Amino acid sequence: MKTEDGLKLYQTWFCHSRLCPLCSWRRSIKNSYEMRVILSEAYKKQPHAEFLFLTLTEESSELGQLRKNLTEMNSSIRRLFQYKEVKRDILGYIRSTEITVNRQKMTFHQHVHILLMVKSTYFKLGHYLTQKRWSELWERARKLDYLPVVNIKKIRKSYKDSSLVASAKEVAKYQVKDFDYLSDDENGDLTVIDELEHALSGTRQLSYAGLLKDIRHSLLLDKQEDDLINVDGKKDDDEVVDKVMYKWNSSVKNYVRWE
Repeated sequence: MKTEDGLKLYQTWFCHSRLCPLCSWRRSIKNSYEMRVILSEAYKKQPHAEFLFLTLTEESSELGQLRKNLTEMNSSIRRLFQYKEVKRDILGYIRSTEITVNRQKMTFHQHVHILLMVKSTYFKLGHYLTQKRWSELWERARKLDYLPVVNIKKIRKSYKDSSLVASAKEVAKYQVKDFDYLSDDENGDLTVIDELEHALSGTRQLSYAGLLKDIRHSLLLDKQEDDLINVDGKKDDDEVVDKVMYKWNSSVKNYVRWE
């Protein structure tokens, strides 16, 4: 629809596929907006809290193994956050899984980004966890026979600071980049798409826990997961100046105005 502020999406029909570029774009915008709102509320409730950005990795999956490994990884993350030395200072977290594809080897590298909200006591003697300790705990939780690569870094605690916003965007970004499955190699694309569709079917892009999950629920954001139209939380039906309609034109591979 056309408003005084320009064009806004009024209605469309989304396929909701994790691999659809349009749906992924809208979902990324929606996730970023919701995370900023949630972090703003969390900061008001816990102004002394600190934020960490944690990335958990493991060896890549072979073709046919990605869904199994993602399922086991999710269970392992829940196990990780039940360890006493981890959960004692955790106020809440937001996590997402990212997958990159090695087209030459046809392997899939799954890794998890987690935005952690922790008590200020996390940095006190006896509470602080080094990067090596995080690796050891992840190795135990994931039941690996090798020490995995883990990255943990402190970020600024104010939700207005660019470092926290950047970390939020890193968590909210696409699970899989479209250039990993859209190329000139049609047969390879079909193989990758089949593996990714099977692995991601029925899963969530983002998971919330603790205080951040409670805030999301109180704001009713968990009731709007399938809404990819009002991605900024605004419904401007009353501000419509004019409506314009577009439809997909396969010959030009783009949307064109429908008179």
